[in-house]
Amino acid sequence: MPSLTRTPRKQVHAHDAPRIPQRGGGRLGYWLYFIPGAILVGVVIFYPIIRNLRLSFFHWRGGRAEEEFAGFDNWIALFQDSEYLQSFQNIFLVIVAMVIVPTLLGLVVAAALFDVVGRRFGGKLSSFLRATFYLPQILPIAVAGVMFSWILKPNSDGVLNQFLSFLTGNEVAVNWLGGQYSTAITSTMVLMIWIQIGYPVVIFMAALQRVEPELYEASELDGANWFQRFRAITLPMIRPEVFVVALTTTIAALKVFAPVFILTMGGPSKSTYVPSFYAYQEFIRGTDKGYAAAIASSITIVVLIVSVIFIKAQHRAERKDA
Repeated sequence: MPSLTRTPRKQVHAHDAPRIPQRGGGRLGYWLYFIPGAILVGVVIFYPIIRNLRLSFFHWRGGRAEEEFAGFDNWIALFQDSEYLQSFQNIFLVIVAMVIVPTLLGLVVAAALFDVVGRRFGGKLSSFLRATFYLPQILPIAVAGVMFSWILKPNSDGVLNQFLSFLTGNEVAVNWLGGQYSTAITSTMVLMIWIQIGYPVVIFMAALQRVEPELYEASELDGANWFQRFRAITLPMIRPEVFVVALTTTIAALKVFAPVFILTMGGPSKSTYVPSFYAYQEFIRGTDKGYAAAIASSITIVVLIVSVIFIKAQHRAERKDA
């Protein structure tokens, strides 16, 4: 009877394994995936910016009319235009309403929800309140504008006027949107604050998730009050997010259009114009589209300058922390 012997298996070493052939130009293959996105960005963003900047050096009536080279005439006219200068003065108030106030309130609200409400009443209540603050961001700006227009309706039909009449016992009929510049710009700023405050609250609360709860507990045991914990723990930990919120909201403030368009239409007497709304008015109703292009290009230049300043300031702060 033949003996059954087992043939020893041949050991396969790593160097004996078949090699997958490497295609030449492998790195180039990865870059090919960026081509569709680069084309889309070029068509949607860079081409309109370059086209608009070029148009700012021409006089053009629109349509099939010929473009006439104007040099720097449109740009020189900008700084002699009182309405343009007034629109940029209003931008500082818009920055207060969309950047400074929401960021400061967002810091306080986020810290209170995380450090006080979340610890004492649970995460569900703090999450519900966070969603409540963010709700105006979800609403379309047209809906929010119509709602505020209904609340601020002039004469005695508006909700706010009726409420003030009830409190004072006298009929109140203030034209909040079209009467005076002070009331019109203040009403617009209130709408911007109400819409914008939820954004920093959500960003800051997400940033606070990486803060160790033991830090708050240890500081509380050491006798630190809420403001001391906010200054010593909360602010240093979420400083990068503060820069991000400040940058994005500042850019949004420089480009703001819808609140002015819906509430005041630039009135009374064009006093609540902002640059983007002024560019829109000049392009739709003006005779020189090149001048409107100059207004829009100036907004783009200001946005780029502000972005560079914020990014450099953030890098400088990070170097100090390192």
